[in-house]
Amino acid sequence: MNLSNLKRSVLSWIDNSAYYETEKKHTRGGSRIDWVRIVPFIGLHVACLSVVFVGWSAAAVLVAVASYFVRMFAITGFYHRYFSHRSFKTSRSLQFIFAILGATATQRGPIWWAAHHRHHHVNSDTELDCHSPRQGFWWSHIGWFLTRDNFSTKPNRVSDLSRYPELRWLDRFDVVVPLLYGVALFLVGEWLASSYPSLGTNGLQLFVWGYLISTVFLLHMTLFVNSLAHKFGSTRFHTEDDSRNNLILALLTLGEGWHNNHHFYPVSARQGFYWWEIDITFYILKFMSLFGLIWDMKTVPATKLEQGLAMAGSHS
Repeated sequence: MNLSNLKRSVLSWIDNSAYYETEKKHTRGGSRIDWVRIVPFIGLHVACLSVVFVGWSAAAVLVAVASYFVRMFAITGFYHRYFSHRSFKTSRSLQFIFAILGATATQRGPIWWAAHHRHHHVNSDTELDCHSPRQGFWWSHIGWFLTRDNFSTKPNRVSDLSRYPELRWLDRFDVVVPLLYGVALFLVGEWLASSYPSLGTNGLQLFVWGYLISTVFLLHMTLFVNSLAHKFGSTRFHTEDDSRNNLILALLTLGEGWHNNHHFYPVSARQGFYWWEIDITFYILKFMSLFGLIWDMKTVPATKLEQGLAMAGSHS
């Protein structure tokens, strides 16, 4: 790596525009992992080992679970079903609020996330798919986004989102929100240590559990939809890809595990198509719609649901 590339990789930890501003092809061949750029990603995982030194408390674990749940909903409900598929409408202010909440998950900005996901759906499990397990399980799970080619946002896929300067800012400086979130958790922990010492927690402990551990678990559960949900599970609908329905993954990801359903009819705000398919994200979205926070939720046509039941019956 020459000096200019090294500088670019280091600067990208703070400002993504220092890295790539032009679109690159989504191909595995020739893609190389930029080890300097991904130092923060590696550090995030290694830092989880600090739990040995900070210990645990019921309060810290509870915060970690709550942190996981809220941010997973922001990813599934908004990064995925809203920004990527436009399966419902909302106000610009709420769009920004959930873009920030999603950014705390440390999965980069909403425009980058949506651009790559839309590309995945157009090219699912073909040679052009940026994260197909047909190119290797670990490639589909983490390898693809560590490469140079997949670092840039693909603007031709997200012109509808790129018109919002606040979303462009979140994409460009995607490290800012996670840093502020981590600092906030530390400060809350220090306040709890001072005001409620009986909880047995402190700033470092809350940071390790509420941000580090919760974030890494959240990240890999999200990535399992790319990898596991194209390898293990059942297929109700015929699609041109390897998408699978996986109950366990659906429970852990608040509904994203109904992946074969989703690939069959991607624009639906509901991915658990039938009442017995638990889709927590959809339940929350439906609750929000009752108060006018979101509207025009797209659902699965009855003919499509009947088709799924008929196909299930033919396999029984």
